[in-house]
This record gives sequence, C-alpha cells and structure tokens, in this order.
Amino acid sequence: MAIDPGKAQHRVWLSTDEAGLVGEPLSLPVLRPGLEELDRLVREHAGASGALFAVEATGALHRSWVVELNRRFPDCVRVFAPSETAAARAQLGSRRFKTDDRDCAALTYLARQGYGRSVPADVHEALQSAVRHRRSLVAERKAAQQRLHDQVNALCPGLSAPPGHGRKLDLFGVTGQAVLDCLLEFEGRPAAARSLVARALGRLTRADAQFWAARWKDCLPPSADVAARIDRLGRSVERWRALCADIELVDTDIAVLLAGTEGQVLTTLPGVKTARAGAFAAFSMPIARFPSAEHLYSATGLVPGSYESSSITRRPGISRQGLPEHRDALMNIAWGLSQYCPPFIQRREELQARKMKPMQARVVLARHACRLAFRMMRTQEEFDEQRYRENRHQPGR
Repeated sequence: MAIDPGKAQHRVWLSTDEAGLVGEPLSLPVLRPGLEELDRLVREHAGASGALFAVEATGALHRSWVVELNRRFPDCVRVFAPSETAAARAQLGSRRFKTDDRDCAALTYLARQGYGRSVPADVHEALQSAVRHRRSLVAERKAAQQRLHDQVNALCPGLSAPPGHGRKLDLFGVTGQAVLDCLLEFEGRPAAARSLVARALGRLTRADAQFWAARWKDCLPPSADVAARIDRLGRSVERWRALCADIELVDTDIAVLLAGTEGQVLTTLPGVKTARAGAFAAFSMPIARFPSAEHLYSATGLVPGSYESSSITRRPGISRQGLPEHRDALMNIAWGLSQYCPPFIQRREELQARKMKPMQARVVLARHACRLAFRMMRTQEEFDEQRYRENRHQPGR
C-alpha cells in the first residue's frame, strides 16, 4: 500500500506481488471516512497481517494517518523521506516528471526492496514533536531578533556598532535589555547611567552604564514618528520575550522526554546539553536500526556524494538525503564539541592549519561526533576523554 499524503486527500495505490496493481489508484480524504475505506480495502485484499504501508514523510501531512495505521496494523508501516522517493522516481525513469501516481509507484518500488524506516515509539514521536516545535520557535526568535535590531537602529542610529566597527551592544544580554526598557519608558530619549543600572536584571557595572549612556547621547535624534515606532518596538519586545519563555518551557519538556532514553547519555558530552542531545537522539532512536556508525552518518545526509561513469570520477557535495533536522542536530553537536571538548578542539585546529574552510571542517568533525554518539548510545557509557583518545584510532570504534 503506497500513500502519497496531501492536504485534503491522500493518493493511494494498492498492489500485490502476484497481481500487481489492484484496482484503480484512489484519492481518499484525510478524514476518518478515508482511513476507514483504506482499512476495508486492505483487510479485503491482504488481511491484517499481510499488509505493508509505504508512506512519504511530507511535513506534518502524513503523521495522523501513520499513527493510526501503526495502531491498527502494528509494525506494518514504513516511512520514506521525500529525497528517497525522488531518487526512486529517477531510477524508474521519471525524475523530471513528478505526479502523485509516480510518487506512489516509487514508494511501491522502495517497499518491495525492503527499504523504509518503521514508525517510532510514542516517546520517540513525542520527543520529535518537541524538537520540531523548538526548532520553529528558534527560527521565529531569530527573525524577531533581527527585527529588534532594525527598530533600535532606526530609533538610535549608531548606538550598536557592527562587529569590527566599535563596541557592539548585545540587545539580548543584561545591558541590551536595560537599554530596551529605558528606550520604551523614556520614548526614545537618551537615558542616564543610573537609569540603566536601575533597570538591569543582572550585573551591569557603572563604567559600562556610563559608556552606553554617553554613546546614546551622541546618537542622532529619531524621526518624527517616534511615538508609533516606540509602540511597535514595545510589541516586538513582548513577542521576543514570550518566544524566549516558550523555548525555555519546551527545553524542560525535552529534558523530561529525553530522560530514560538511549539519548540521555549524550548529555555527558562537553558542549552538548539537553537541547542538542535531544535533537539528535529524536531522529536517531532506536539506535539499533543502524548497523554501524557509517549508516547513521549516511542517514544524516552529510556523506559526500559520488559520480562515476567510465573514466569520469567526480566528488560532488554532501548528499543531503534524509531529514534536515537530523543533519542540523549532528552539525550542532559537532560545533559544541569543537568549542568545549579538547580532542575536538585539537582536531579543529589541525583542519584549520590545512586551510580548510570552517563549514568543511565542521562536516569533518561531524563524522567523528557521529561515531562517538553512535558508540555511546549503543553501549550507554558516559563520555570519558581519556578513553576516547585511546580508542579513537582503533577499529570498531
């Protein structure tokens, strides 16, 4: 059973090994009647035990059907990434001709080859949901931060110099938050040093307060519509602070969901705490489905592609197959290790000495981080720097 999800209707192919396609392709509604009709067709032609569902993982469109099908037909649902469907469609000769029926044909081809990943357990699904929600919140916060910088620069031109052109004001630190509060309360007028110190939520030295108060007085005056700009800035600040509070709550949920799973051991890595460990573990569990660390690394899409034809051999960029959330999670772990773990810091410096670009160096470190994470999740042993240095170059690491 191949299912290509859609917003209002799912395209469905029912086929068997003996007879091939059974009946005409169907377009079933995403609501309960559509699933009931699919259930009836499957039990009529294949029975409850002989069914196999191949579903393309398209955003969130597939999740409700995948969960319900897995409940009705345990261990009979296989999920495929869109990149896998596109690759199979290319093998079938229709790479540039995408239709729902061609996608269903590609899904059927992949399912008969034995590919696909099973539906994660409830705790894994809940962890993935929390990680995806946090990822969207972080993206919203990033956009909100850029908007705040633009608004402050319009009200106080030159208050925060870009890196390399003077002292930079961190709007999201103690000093920056005090500046924002004064900016809103005094309606764009420069604030004195004592006002900044009084509104600081953390430690703000008097020297720092005097520096920013003096720079603020040297700024050019804002435009005539300062009142409207201040109102918009106030709403933007409230939005940004609400997003930060929401991210903290989601981090707490991730910590609860991660506890007791295979991925909890990743929090012992230097520079890798709950958010990074949970993001990587959510898409790597159960770790037993990966025969080796290289299979796990390949699933992230960071493996370099290859092209060989006759005497032509090319090495293109990374394959980018699999889920982008999985790939970003591994890259974030590699970055954390390169900042706080001595063996990875040493390796990063060696790569930089070879004139390797920062992103290329991080991809190389991500491969080492993937091997380390795979080993830790398999053995459930906490990170030990000395043991890692001793076993790094041994086979089977």
